[in-house]
Amino acid sequence: QVQLVESGGGLVQTGGSLRLSCAASGRTFSRVAMGWFRQAPGKEREFVAAINWNGNTAQTADSAKGRFTISRDNAKNTVFLQMNSLEPEDTGVYYCAASSSNFGGGVAENYAYWGQGTQVTVSS
Repeated sequence: QVQLVESGGGLVQTGGSLRLSCAASGRTFSRVAMGWFRQAPGKEREFVAAINWNGNTAQTADSAKGRFTISRDNAKNTVFLQMNSLEPEDTGVYYCAASSSNFGGGVAENYAYWGQGTQVTVSS
């Protein structure tokens, strides 16, 4: 079992930045791959970024490349999503997720554990 708690969401203007955090507890954090997904109102959940267990492999969705960076601190059992140059299209609930595989990638079904989500709203 892995428990995940996201934080860091909020309201920001276009072009602004936010840093999301996801604190994990339970199963050894350093052994799980992590990912971030988001869901906008009326839309399907979509992949944002993923990172493997030791942080040396990462993947970012095309919509976030060059703007978002995923990282992790295994000593603090935390994964981060640094979001820069935010756009109104980035608005949504952001979820972190944990996968027992070496790397979950962009497939939501690869992730068995999910947090409750944190709201990100980007105003124009």
